[in-house]
Amino acid sequence: MTEHLPLILATFLLAGMIKGVVGLGLPTIAVGLLGLVMAPLQAAALLIIPSMVTNIWQLCDGRSPLPMLRRLWPMLLGILLGTLVVAALLPRLDLPGATRWLGVALVVYAGLGLAKVQFRVAARQEPWLAPLIGAITGAITAVTGVFALPAVPYLQAIGLEKDHLIQALGLSFSVSTLALAVAIGHSGELLQPAVLGLSALTLLPALLGMAVGQWLRKRISAERFKRWFFIGLLLLGANLALRGLN
Repeated sequence: MTEHLPLILATFLLAGMIKGVVGLGLPTIAVGLLGLVMAPLQAAALLIIPSMVTNIWQLCDGRSPLPMLRRLWPMLLGILLGTLVVAALLPRLDLPGATRWLGVALVVYAGLGLAKVQFRVAARQEPWLAPLIGAITGAITAVTGVFALPAVPYLQAIGLEKDHLIQALGLSFSVSTLALAVAIGHSGELLQPAVLGLSALTLLPALLGMAVGQWLRKRISAERFKRWFFIGLLLLGANLALRGLN
């Protein structure tokens, strides 16, 4: 991986900046861009430390996360179980084309964002829908290393205010990161000390990018920035999907 060090550091700087502006995007951008030069789960292994630290930063806004945790625990439990179960099955399933599936996931996510599809989930639907959404998100996480779908659209659909949504995203991404770390930990190749050291190194550009993004958020149109973010994600996803066909 060290031969790709300049790309890795630049990727986490960009991904951190995007997360600082829109509150999400670090794992999606990091795994997506690095998926151009390595397998998605190799990229996900580098994501563990910067993702966890930036998610904790996002959660530290002065408000207790406990009320949100009480509301979201069925989805969070589903994410944990979905990730671990599917990751345990993958060696036996020998799932081909992980890069292709990563590309498809990014295209779907970007398409929903560009179309501004608005879902609505009633409170009475949350008890049964939340664990299902979590399990599907966990399964996609185990295959692609990306934990945006369908958790992000679901959290946007349950009627959270902006600050509460940012907190909910931080909780969801934190649990996804922990689950992914445990799943990857079963593969000695992916969490070697050298990989963990490189993951720790990416923390600095990720934090720097996030600080720059939070500064930019007060000075630019977040909606316009998000539109270009989804356009870039769409092109990246299409590229990965086509590469996966070769």
